[in-house]
Order: sequence, then structure tokens, then C-alpha cells
Amino acid sequence: MRKYSRNIPFFLFVFLCSAVFSNAQSNSGSIAGVVSDPSGAVIPGASVTIQNPVSAYSRTTTTDPTGHFHFPNLPFNPYHLTVTKDGFAAFATDVDVSSILPITPKIHMKVGAASTSVTVEGASDLLENDPTAHTDVDRGLFDKLPLESASSTLSSLVTLASPGVAADSNGLFHGLGDHASNSFSVDGQPITDQQSKVFSNQLPSNSVQSLEVIQGAPPAEYGGKTSLVINVTTRSGMGMTKPVGNITTSYSSFGTATGSADLGYGGKNWGNFFELDGLNTGRFLDPPEFSVFHAKGNEQNIFDRVDYQFTAADSIHTNFNYSRSWFQNPNTYDQLNVMNVVSGGTGPSPVFENVGDADQRSKIGTYNIAPTYTHIINTNSVLNFGGFVRRDGYNYYPSNNPLADLGPIQSESISQYRTLLNAGAHAELTLHKGINDIKAGAVYQQTFLREHDNVGLVNSTFNSPCVDADGNPQPGFTDPGQCADAGLVSNDSSMGGTFDPDLLPYDLTRDGSLYAYFGHTDIKELALYIEDQIKAGNWVFNLGMRGDLYNGLTDTGQAEPRVGIAYNIKPSNTILRVSYARTLETPFNENLVLSSEGCLNNVLNPLLACTPGVTGILQPGYRNEFHAGLQQAFGKNIVVSGDYIWKYTHNAFDFSIFGNTPIFFPIDWHNSKIPGFTLRTDVPNYHRFSAFVVMSSVAARFFPPQSAGAGATVGAPGLPFRIDHDEKFNQTTHVQYQVPGRLAPWIGFNWRYDSGLVAGATPCYNAIGANTSCGSTTLNGQPAVDLSGLTADQEFQAGFACNGVRATPTTPLPATCLASQFTSSLISIPAPNTEDDDHNPPRVAPRSLFDASIGSDNLFHGDRHRWSLRLTAINVANKYALYNFLSTFSGTHYVTPRALTAEVGFHF
Repeated sequence: MRKYSRNIPFFLFVFLCSAVFSNAQSNSGSIAGVVSDPSGAVIPGASVTIQNPVSAYSRTTTTDPTGHFHFPNLPFNPYHLTVTKDGFAAFATDVDVSSILPITPKIHMKVGAASTSVTVEGASDLLENDPTAHTDVDRGLFDKLPLESASSTLSSLVTLASPGVAADSNGLFHGLGDHASNSFSVDGQPITDQQSKVFSNQLPSNSVQSLEVIQGAPPAEYGGKTSLVINVTTRSGMGMTKPVGNITTSYSSFGTATGSADLGYGGKNWGNFFELDGLNTGRFLDPPEFSVFHAKGNEQNIFDRVDYQFTAADSIHTNFNYSRSWFQNPNTYDQLNVMNVVSGGTGPSPVFENVGDADQRSKIGTYNIAPTYTHIINTNSVLNFGGFVRRDGYNYYPSNNPLADLGPIQSESISQYRTLLNAGAHAELTLHKGINDIKAGAVYQQTFLREHDNVGLVNSTFNSPCVDADGNPQPGFTDPGQCADAGLVSNDSSMGGTFDPDLLPYDLTRDGSLYAYFGHTDIKELALYIEDQIKAGNWVFNLGMRGDLYNGLTDTGQAEPRVGIAYNIKPSNTILRVSYARTLETPFNENLVLSSEGCLNNVLNPLLACTPGVTGILQPGYRNEFHAGLQQAFGKNIVVSGDYIWKYTHNAFDFSIFGNTPIFFPIDWHNSKIPGFTLRTDVPNYHRFSAFVVMSSVAARFFPPQSAGAGATVGAPGLPFRIDHDEKFNQTTHVQYQVPGRLAPWIGFNWRYDSGLVAGATPCYNAIGANTSCGSTTLNGQPAVDLSGLTADQEFQAGFACNGVRATPTTPLPATCLASQFTSSLISIPAPNTEDDDHNPPRVAPRSLFDASIGSDNLFHGDRHRWSLRLTAINVANKYALYNFLSTFSGTHYVTPRALTAEVGFHF
């Protein structure tokens, strides 16, 4: 820790400050008060409503016999509060819930004509004077938003509702040009590990009350992975004196069946919310073929939140969550009826037979426990303390016959049992004093990584002792000394060959056995921060400082200033904002040890395609990011928010992959530069009509060399390239309409447009320029494209055609095709001599996907008990399109074919 000594004065300063001032990092506040008449007498039975028209959050309660009302568990947002009562004029005010400090507005109703309407008063109710760009979404919206993924609904919601998000397969989303540098804060618990369904199990969306997605420069309390910070407020049973619950079930295409039940119940000082759901489907992951086979999976979730208030000043709430998923890893046609060596693998005449279909599967178990204690010191300060423990246990199972794992880009059979245990605590205070809201605090967490891998070679030509006269590796044999007698050439490394004797004991085609690898490390992280939000007239200033200490396979520390300024131009209903953040970028934890140490292992080095000269251990990096934007309201029905973004990252993280398996591991590039813009437009509620549009254009320019980690692929040395999650433009339009009338339904509609991710493995032709990964072969003296490196099925997956003749899963195109005749229906291929890895790479073809839903929330007009019915269609037009093609990270995947779902629910 001596290397941290230069930072000790700074961290000591921040720590001393946090002992005095600290931030309640819980994601919810509260509004409480007493409603009285002009004489001061309390008014029981008054109806009190709060709403945020942009997020669609709305709640109503009634004052008790003493005139009191209470709204607990409110997401941080501005709200419009309205009070109505017969014989009194309606009372309205705006309330800003920005911290855990209770808000107690003074409410005195005047005698007058009764009013029961709740309306948005004007454009100011649509604006939020905040330097940090973010998107608020309440479950009132996402309950009716058609979501593509039944097994990753939270990811789908973020992808559709937030600007700056590129959609990828299997519930993965890329926030603001980064691979997956996203974090969740669930009721104040930081989760910076991957939440895609191939890594972990997500929090069930049915347990979520509200989301705040921060796409602006992160305030000082957030660290780790901050391209997107998703603040999650879970549902609570606090104050529900009558049980409130929902039971739903659905059935849809691909044999997908779901069921869920939740119950909220409580009293004045306690509450419990319990949720249980399950899923069984024939299409759990997005497969590499549009036809769906070997893609079954199931998932179960249990969530319980317990709240208890001991005294008026002391309370505790605890989240419990357990999730389990099991799923098949989808096959390609190349993985059916696999031919491999079944005998004679050590001699000159190995016997090949059909060893069956690949049958690789995964299982993930996740549990999470997170208690939080809150103490209200006085009306201006609150102490918050919480702990958490979360564990992911990931199992990857190979085929029962490991020889069936052989594929075009998979030469190994591998099994894995990997655990990630994250435990820690956070302590915070909040202090409000005049125009200052001071926040500071500390978070300590320790992550225990354990990686068990068993691997063996199943490709009989991957490590061949012998080659033919043309240099083609041959099956069989165990020693280069056997080659000459068989009329072959030695492939011994001492003679310039590639045979590696260290791999021979683990070659399953040559009677070898599995190699067992075990890697482990403990990662310790300490963060201290202090921040002050200053509200001075129309100005808002966020001034903060964060310090991070990271002690894992490598150690580092960093001071990180954060600044944001916003100004409200009230006459024009405009808010201008700018912000800056310095962040410490820490490596991804998934298979971190394998990536950092594998290249030092004689057996793993050739299997991981390690790059000579690349440092093994991944180093933390740093980022400078700048945002400039505005928010503009037009009347009381439309609000537009947009930002320009520029990010520079030194040591930019990405992922690579072990063969064609789900064993993904992090790598480091030298740096990245990410510019772009985001835009969101909301129409909150206009004559039963509501809508939003989100759009963005974000570049992901990465610069070699690879600086750390195991194998990866890149084009021209030293020149920038667009990484495989770069997308020029995407947008989502969602419209919703409530048809008038007692029996009338609501209708929802989505349009998602994606211009296409980079498809860097696409064959193309370019004989000029330095920054190109295309080839430059010829056919009859004419420019041509070399297709010899692809199988027939891979050509079919990409929609390739030569002179109008398309490839099929079993019939390939000619090995060489004239560049002028080479086309694709699914990939945009640059014209000959125009491809550039930075400015004009091949991309997945643009696509528009349309989803629709229709439903009724109260079929039989019940009061206490209600029945609901919902019909949803995903990809209504049955668009045949790709997410990606031979991506270094995730391979090839198709978008969901048309999927129809019927859901029925009972609510009480």
C-alpha cells in the first residue's frame, strides 16, 4: 500500500469530512404532512395525490382522522402534489424529493368550491433543474411497454426507454459507447458486475417500483462502472393496511410460459413486499440461427423486502433475493451431427464417426441480502448505514460427449464452475443547510473470485505433430518423429512448426485427459466521497470529489473531481446544463483471473490466443468525460432533453472469448474516444395519449495496442477501429393510448430502429489504405473476396450471396467470389476499396422492429378485485435480422422472430 502514500492527505481529508457530512445513498425519500383548514383544524378524509408526469409515477392516499398523510419509498424526483376535499378549494404545490430527508410541506386548504381534478399546472412541472442528464421510468409505464426479452426484462426496459443504449443479444446493452460499463444501485446497494443473463441473474422487474437511468456525468457518489448508472427503487408494503397483490400468468410463442405472484401488506410502522415468478421457454438465449432449436431454458425468482420503523427517527429495511436460471447454449447447424475422432487418434489412421449434437448448458444461481438502517438525527440531517452480500454461482456444462463440442470456431471442450461473492458496507449522512445539500460517505466492498475450469482439445488438427507437403495439419500421431514414416512433414516447433508438446496430454482426440485450472483472487475496494448541491436562484451547482482505492491483482488509487452546473431560464422554460467527471475504471470481474494469468500458463497460452508482448494483468484505467445539454418544455404537453457527450478513457475495457464458449473474459485496449449525442422527447398525457422518443448517435473508437488480458483480434496496428458494439444511430418510439369508454382497452406500440453494430469479421475487398482488415485477392484478374475461412452455415447466417446465389446451411458459396458480385441481405458490406476499420467498417444491416400490445386493466369493472388481460406481439412484421455476426465477444445472434403472448391477471 506504499504506492498510495501520495494520496493519503486527500483521502484523510475526505474521510474526516464524511465523518461530519454524509450522503444517504438509499434511492428513495418520503413526503408526509398534515392537512388543515384556515383556522388550523385538521381535515380528515382529504385526498392527497402526487405525480411526476414525465416518469408516469402517481400515487394517492387519504388523510387519517388526525389529518396526517404519508408517502414512503418515493424515488428521487420532483412531484406535483394536489389535495382535494369536498367543501374546500383544491390545494396544489410542487415538491422536490432529492434525498432521504423527509419532506413536510405545509398544507392549508381554503373554504371554497370542491374540485377533484389533478392536472399538470404548466411547463415547469415537466422540467427538472439538474446538472446530470437522466431518464425516469415508473412501473406505470413499463407495465405496458412491450419488452423483447422475457428473461431479461430489466435490460430490455433500459434499452428501450433510455437514450444512448445500443441493443445486443441476450439482454446485453452497451451504454454510451462502452461495452458494458454499467452499474445498478438497488435501494442504495452498488452492483457493478455484469447483469446480462449469460453472466448473472437480474433483479426481477416485477419487484421494481421505479428506475432512474443516469446517462450524464455521474455525481461523486457513483463509481466503478458509470457509463450508465441505473438507480432502482424496489416496491414496498409500508403503510399498506389492506393487502395488495397481483397474480398473473402468460403463454406465448416458443412454448414460453410465465407465472408470477406478489403481495404487499403492512401497517403504519411496518411493511412487507413479497414477489415470486417463474419462466419456462424454448428460446431463453438469442440463437445463432433464425430457426430456434436447442435454446430451452427456465428461470425462478424470489424477492422479499421487509420494512420496519422502530421509532419516529429509526427504521430498517432489508432486501432478500434469490434467482436461479438454467438454459441450453443454442447450437448452429454446424454443431449438429458432429464428426470427430473416436479411435486411433494416436496413430496414422484415426477413425472419424458421428459423435452426436453439441449439448452445452449453463446454470446460474444468485442470492442477495441487503439490510439498511436509517436514523433521522433532526429535520436537516439523516444517518444511513447498510450492508450487503451477493453471490453468483455460474456453472457451464459441456456436451456429455466432449468430442461433440467441436465447431468451426471451437477447438476445446470446457467446463466451468465460477463464483463471485461480493460483500460490503456503506455509511452515509445527509445534511441540508440553507442553499446547500451536502452529501458524503464511504463504501467498502470485497469481492472474492473463484474460477474452476476443466479444458481439453477436441480439434484433431489444432495441435498436430504432422503436416502435409502444403503445410496442412493432419489428424493422428503423437510425436513429430512419426511423420516421416507416414510421408508427412514434422510440425516440431524447433523446426519452425506449431506443435506444442505441453498441449498433447490434454488432447482428447489423442487419448488425452482434461486439464484442470483454478484461479482465485480477492479484490478490496474503498470509496470516499463528498458532494454539495447548491441551489441559488435559477442556478444549481453540483460540486463533488470522490476517492477510490482498488486493491486486486494490481493496486491503484485516484482522486476524481465531479462538477455540474444547471441554469433555469424560466421565461422560455429552458434548462441549460454542463457537467464533467473524472472516473476510475476498474476491470470486469468475470473470468478476471483467467484473463490476467492465463497467458503465463503453458497450457492455456495457446488456447487463449495470447498476443505476444501484452501484459497479462489487467490494469485499472481512468476516464475524463464531458456533457453539455438542455431541457426544453413546450407548453405543458411536451418536454425535450438532449446532451452532447465526449469521453476519453485510458485503458479501455472490452471482452474476448474462449473459443466459441460462454467463457468470456475482460481485456484492455490502450485508449478509447467516444463522442456522441442523446435525445429524449416525452409527451406525458395529452387527451389519453402519451408517448416518448429516445435516440442517440454514439461512436466507440478504440485504439490499439491491446495493453492487457488474453487474446483478441484487431486490424491495422496502431490505428483506431470501431469496436463491435459501435452503432451510428438508434431510436425507440413508444406511443400509448387509452381508448375512452367503460369497456375500452389501452393500446401500446413500439418502433425500434438500429443502424447496426459493427461486423468486423465480414469478408470484403480493399487493396488500398492502411486501416483495413479486408483482403485483396483476385479471380481471373478481377478484385475478389476470399470466403474460404467461413463454413456454409456461417455464410448462410450472414445472408451472403455470390452473383445472386445465396448460401445455405449445407451449400457454401465458391471459395472466391468477385467483389462486384458479393452481396448480403443481412450485413452492409462496404464497396470495394472503401472499407476502413475506423470510418467505414462492415455493419449489421439497419433494421426496424415493431412491437404492439393491447389490454384492459379491469375487464369486469371490479372495485376491490380486478381481472386484466393483455395481448402482446413482438417483432410484428417477423423481421429477419441480426444482432451481430461473428462478434469477438458473443458470436452470431438473430433478433427474436415474431412472438405472440397472452397474459391474464388477477389483482386485489
